[in-house]
Amino acid sequence: MSDIVPELFTDEEKDILQEVMNIAFGQASADLAEVIDIFVILSVPEIHVLKGHQLPGYLCEELQSSGTVNIIEQGFLGKFSGQALLIFPTGAEKELLTLFNQDQELTTLDIDIDILEQETLVEVGNILIGACIGKIAELLSDVVTYDPPRLIAKDYCLEDCQQSPVPAESFAISIRTVFRFDQQNVEGYLFLITNQHSIDWLKKALSTFLESFE
Repeated sequence: MSDIVPELFTDEEKDILQEVMNIAFGQASADLAEVIDIFVILSVPEIHVLKGHQLPGYLCEELQSSGTVNIIEQGFLGKFSGQALLIFPTGAEKELLTLFNQDQELTTLDIDIDILEQETLVEVGNILIGACIGKIAELLSDVVTYDPPRLIAKDYCLEDCQQSPVPAESFAISIRTVFRFDQQNVEGYLFLITNQHSIDWLKKALSTFLESFE
């Protein structure tokens, strides 16, 4: 995307932030593996800074989705504040439900399968987002609180998206990684969206983090 906002971070700051995210996502992978006993493969985080109004088009472009998706959203509040968006292609909820219920016959459960699939998406979001944000806060000496995770879109077509989930004129840091489950064909995409105030704090925190190793 040609009009992604440049120059808010130096190359050194981006390198430090990527290392922090690598550690955080590794923690998220470990936490999820404890729950479902399956190894999760994560891609190297990609970091972009953009304006809020660019986010819908950016998501469409990055996910390259011609189908529909499910979106789990969770807000977090601290010196580092914002929203986390965990996005799965439609159909992933069925695979995730199988992962979470490996020892049970789903057809014998006395519960609506659609509701169970939605609850599974939210639970996966809670684990992955909580672990990532928690580790970032720990590494950068912050403390965060969380809103409850929620499924904000079910079977949603990204190409129809017109309204941004963040203020149009705000700055957003998109930190994208892909989660792959090695025993199922499931991919999830995690984006952390934050604002200008958090960017200012984050730049200082990254400098302090680097100094601790010098």
